[in-house]
Amino acid sequence: RSTAELSRLLHERWPERDAASLAMAFRYLVPLVQVPPRGLWAKSGGPRSATTEAWLGRPLATETAPDALVLRYLAAFGPATAADVTAWSWLANLRPVLERLRPSLRTFRDERGRELFDVADGPLPDPDTPAPPRFLPEYDNILLSHKDRTRMIGGDGEVPWAAGDGGRMGIFLVDGFTAGTWRIRPDAKPVTLRIEPWQPLAPVERAALEIEGEALLGFVAPSLPFDIRITPAE
Repeated sequence: RSTAELSRLLHERWPERDAASLAMAFRYLVPLVQVPPRGLWAKSGGPRSATTEAWLGRPLATETAPDALVLRYLAAFGPATAADVTAWSWLANLRPVLERLRPSLRTFRDERGRELFDVADGPLPDPDTPAPPRFLPEYDNILLSHKDRTRMIGGDGEVPWAAGDGGRMGIFLVDGFTAGTWRIRPDAKPVTLRIEPWQPLAPVERAALEIEGEALLGFVAPSLPFDIRITPAE
């Protein structure tokens, strides 16, 4: 159901209550799944929800220990500290969980002496492995899923864009660190990828970024003429 449909149906059952408040309470108190498709490629669409039990076809588990959740996090974002896991999951007091999982995990120490946890088979590239440029979408989890964001965001690790802008533009990486913003104008002729670096790019970085940009445009707008524009860094 959409939220509007949910409001109407709940209000039919409890007409003395505010319809919008009923739908909001339902969405907060009942485990729901936003069912696909949220939208189609290059098109928007309204969200529709179902109860998690109906979507899974079975009752919800009664075991609430977050062990599996922590392992899934570490598989995606490890090595990570306990504080990193908390920043992503919003679950406090995870130290007992990590201690329980310790026999099946690998542990490390970072440059500041903090203990890092990782799954046993997590990849560990050589530190000298080149990190090619990458275009990340808006609010990408790889930037936001650690308490210490300096691993990808330079300086003090603060997100380097104004509040709300992360939902309107992507961030690109150079050598594994945030280096500027990008956006595509699909309505332009030709389709235009605009890249705005925060610092001047070396010629080799610029060339690699253009190659990655061509691959991005080939995915977003296949068979259409395109243009890549890199604005000078201020």
